[in-house]
Amino acid sequence: MRIETTVLRHLLHDDDFARKVLPFVSEKYFSDISEKLVYSRISEFMEKYNSLPTREALSIEIEGTKGLGEKEHQSVMQVIDGLTRPEPVDKTWLLDSTEKFCQERAIYNAIMDSITILDGKDKDRSKGSIPQILTDALGVSFDTHIGHDLIDDYQGRYDFYHRIEEKVPFDLEYMNKITRGGLSRKSLNIILAGTGVGKSLAMCHMAAANLMMGKNVLYITMEMAEEKIAERIDANLLNVPIPDLQSLPKDLYEKKIAGIRAKTTGKLIIKEYPTASAHAGHFRHLLNELNLKRSFVPDIIYIDYLNICMSARIKTGSNVNSYTYVKAIAEELRGLAVERNVPIVSATQTTRSGYASSDVDLTDTSESFGLPATADFMIALISTEELQELSQFMVKQLKNRYSDPGMNRRFVIGVDREKMRLYDVEQSAQSDIMEDKPIMDKTNFGQRRDEEENMGWKTKKTGRKDFSGLKV
Repeated sequence: MRIETTVLRHLLHDDDFARKVLPFVSEKYFSDISEKLVYSRISEFMEKYNSLPTREALSIEIEGTKGLGEKEHQSVMQVIDGLTRPEPVDKTWLLDSTEKFCQERAIYNAIMDSITILDGKDKDRSKGSIPQILTDALGVSFDTHIGHDLIDDYQGRYDFYHRIEEKVPFDLEYMNKITRGGLSRKSLNIILAGTGVGKSLAMCHMAAANLMMGKNVLYITMEMAEEKIAERIDANLLNVPIPDLQSLPKDLYEKKIAGIRAKTTGKLIIKEYPTASAHAGHFRHLLNELNLKRSFVPDIIYIDYLNICMSARIKTGSNVNSYTYVKAIAEELRGLAVERNVPIVSATQTTRSGYASSDVDLTDTSESFGLPATADFMIALISTEELQELSQFMVKQLKNRYSDPGMNRRFVIGVDREKMRLYDVEQSAQSDIMEDKPIMDKTNFGQRRDEEENMGWKTKKTGRKDFSGLKV
């Protein structure tokens, strides 16, 4: 049976289906004149009477069509006679098949219209209208969501509140605390740090940890060679300092790699692009190739790093400022994260003043404040001489859409630079930060921290998890 007949039969007999698809189906999608007329009368009847016509009513509506010859009338009546009540089918399949039919017909019609315009047969439209015609055709889709009803949709909202979100977790306690269990899908997450502080180190460690959790990881590097990134991840996973990797015997190296393979079902792919030569479009093409050639679909993507990517929308050399350009890159990467349903982790540099600061803030983001405006989650890695002596980073929350950034705003994590590893430190080290012991430089850090802590004190004291006392 033809899909056109299936669509018309369900339009005539399935009220729920008709209300969902009629706003998106067009009579132009039907190539047969008789079917086109039948669809037109069903659509007009529904719009006028807010109900579907019976076959008898549809026949009467057809009778009133002006200029319909005897032959055409017979053809239309044959179509109506064939619109018997359909057998029950899967609703999702029916909607998907109808949407695919509309998309294919829209593209076909757009191509034919474009040819007509190019041949000069369409006097009303110029060649300049062709791109928009094709864009409109490619954008055909069934979006049946027209808003959330606060009262009637309460059940779905309650289910949303209690749904366990699928996240990509960290292997660091405080990172999981501040993100409520890890990074959410469809999110852009940024690490802010000065040159040489450890942005790549942090991302390499996170990528290695994700791999050992059984996740598929894609690491895109635009700063260092693929081999250099692999070397850092090797040092992390093999528990071997980077200087010792070159002297590691091959049989021992192979044995350690086999041990990693036995412990995880995930894969880690590293792809290098020249600096400032790739954008979200290139990354999208890479994802398609990896899926096609290696059946590889990442659970998380690392991009090292955002500021040296290109923009897909703004041409290189365009007369735009850094705010606009970097913000465009951030928006495109976040769009890619939404499209592919994965979290994307990237990094950015601090300004010159931020590099020497012991209390980095959002305003210390280099080039564009549009980046933190776009990101879902943003942390700063802070390193001072005192922290270096303790082999620690201070992590400060700058923006957090996962939870309250005022909780655990600052904490420390251990760092092993030789093995490219991060690790949890003892709780006493966190207490040192909270008690303002002389770990950080004595600048305006203590005053700002005290102000932030005092602002959050009332919230912490009054925050209730027991709702038994609330009145209904």
